[in-house]
Amino acid sequence: MLGLLLNDRDKEEIIYLLKREMDEILFDLKDARIESIVKQSMEERYKTLFSLFKRVASQYDCMRYVLPSSKRSSGTGK
Repeated sequence: MLGLLLNDRDKEEIIYLLKREMDEILFDLKDARIESIVKQSMEERYKTLFSLFKRVASQYDCMRYVLPSSKRSSGTGK
């Protein structure tokens, strides 16, 4: 187990960077030109980023970035 000690300014910077990266992934997931295998990798990256985000962000912010169910089931052919 690792620990990390952050001040409020560093915490806000990490939140900002994670939000920006997750926003980019959400935008790219809507792009029809991107192949499904690439989208699956993007979804895995999103899940990793979101798990980090949950550790530092408020519950309200987390609710805004929960991956929509239509995106989570996109690999099942729906």
